[in-house]
Amino acid sequence: MKPTDIRDPDVFHRVVDCQWACPAHTPVPEYIRLIAAGRHADAYMVNWRSNVFPGILGRTCDRPCEPACRRVRVEQNNGEKPQPVAICRLKRVAADNKGDVSARMPAPVVRPNGRRIACVGAGPSSLTVARDLAPLGYDITVFEADPKAGGFMRTQVPRFRLPESVIDEETGYILDMGVNFVGGRRIDSMKALLAEGFDAVFVGSGAPRGRDLDLPGRRECAANIHVGLDWLANVYFGHVTKIGKRVLVLGGGNTAMDCCRSARRLGGADVKVLVRSGFDQMKASPWEKEDAMEEGIPILDCRLPRSFVHASGRLTGMSFQKVRVEFDDAGRRSLVPTGEPDEFHPCDEVLIAVGQENAFPWIERDIGIEFNEWGMPVVDEVTHQSTLPNVLFGGDAAFGPKNIIWAVAHGHAAAVSVHRLLEGDDPHERPAPGVSLASQKMGIHEWSYDNAVSPDERYAVPWSEAARKLDSMQVEVELGFDAATAWKETQRCLNCDVQTVFTRDKCIECDACVDICPTDCITFTMNGEEAELRTRLTAPALNTGQPLYVSAPLPTARVMVKDEDVCLHCSLCAERCPTGAWDMQKFLLQETYAGEDDHRRRRQAA
Repeated sequence: MKPTDIRDPDVFHRVVDCQWACPAHTPVPEYIRLIAAGRHADAYMVNWRSNVFPGILGRTCDRPCEPACRRVRVEQNNGEKPQPVAICRLKRVAADNKGDVSARMPAPVVRPNGRRIACVGAGPSSLTVARDLAPLGYDITVFEADPKAGGFMRTQVPRFRLPESVIDEETGYILDMGVNFVGGRRIDSMKALLAEGFDAVFVGSGAPRGRDLDLPGRRECAANIHVGLDWLANVYFGHVTKIGKRVLVLGGGNTAMDCCRSARRLGGADVKVLVRSGFDQMKASPWEKEDAMEEGIPILDCRLPRSFVHASGRLTGMSFQKVRVEFDDAGRRSLVPTGEPDEFHPCDEVLIAVGQENAFPWIERDIGIEFNEWGMPVVDEVTHQSTLPNVLFGGDAAFGPKNIIWAVAHGHAAAVSVHRLLEGDDPHERPAPGVSLASQKMGIHEWSYDNAVSPDERYAVPWSEAARKLDSMQVEVELGFDAATAWKETQRCLNCDVQTVFTRDKCIECDACVDICPTDCITFTMNGEEAELRTRLTAPALNTGQPLYVSAPLPTARVMVKDEDVCLHCSLCAERCPTGAWDMQKFLLQETYAGEDDHRRRRQAA
């Protein structure tokens, strides 16, 4: 194998598993250490820079960072279900305890640059575009069909999960930068919008249409069958205040979980979720399923809806075919009937939450924006430009339904493209991230971070006793960590961004680091091809998704090979090394957003 070039930002970035997995590449260990130090406002601003909505995401994020967390791997033999650090809920700790940070937010610019940008929809992707471009002097107008900003975050996420005050605060930070918010205006013509003279248009309108089910009895029972997305919005706006006693929720995603939990609070005494797939294949986040079941809502899997049953024009229930899940050799799933008789489930109302669809009837097909066979705009995955270069798409409107953190990442990327396009640069040339690598040495055996590895299991977030009554849509279920519990949870973080940096010329090959390593992740051996080399390390390196750290040849012709996958970042190798060949150096990667690389490019041009 060739020696690892640690000048490549991706080398150490991939070791910070949580940050690598986050679509917005939030520097997770950095803000967790700030929380541990009681610097909640600083931790909030670290989050705000990258993910824009720390208070919202601290309650609702799909948490792609947590399955990637190193604790899951290094603790796999210490319990039946090893748990990651509660990264998402620690984000909420920073938001809840930050105090007033309004003075730290960008102020409206005094001298606009004369360019006008329209954002269609006031959801997370559009607001991120506005957040990045407004401080550069762009005149941003955000158009939203609803009266307030927030999009899906406001109208489809229930208040018992996300208080409205949090949405108001975090959307307000952006609108207060001088962004023009036009609420209550639905854009019904892209051609007309372009005619208003905007230099660029960003479409962040989400996937606003919920899928329906065309089954026998659907039309006859229409009054008691509701599309989940529309129903949740009607609950938010107060158009729906109660529901029947017996409710069936169809679907296996997070929207289905929000529907069933909302139905319980609006009077549903017997609420069930029925899903086509197996329980483990449901798209809903595991914690969302757990919360629904905690509230007494059964989830019945492998049920294929057959018909809506009615009598005298009144819905009486639904019939379902029982199936089993089978996978072929290529991993494709099929639902095979079990041959058992169809099940009948009585109900008064049905909520359909079987997916979302995009709808672009308002974009004319003769203005240069191409659409694919599924009715989606053809969008460049790097620049987010459509085939009409000054019209860009992001969030669910670009590539279909995902989640808030992906929408934020899309907004950052699109803002870079808008700025480069209007500056006359190539939007495909993306700015390099800002990277620093700094030694944490404070003495011979002292470091500027807490390197002790906590043995604690993950701490549970307490629930409100008032919320357990299930009689209010407004009472938030989770209370969040108190200060003491939050500190203990921060100590579970392994500081994966504090890297073990090896200096070949200082190594005397004494193997002291090998002896002291608690996970056997360091080996001195003869080089070889990667697949073969992985098998003869002190402990075989089984996770091929995590690259090895390999040195240049040492005087004995051996190489140092480190399995980054299971390193605890405990610093014992650096403390034991008699020559200082190992050092603990904090790696900090921050994405470069719109305009932040302008001064660097100007220097290079000069």
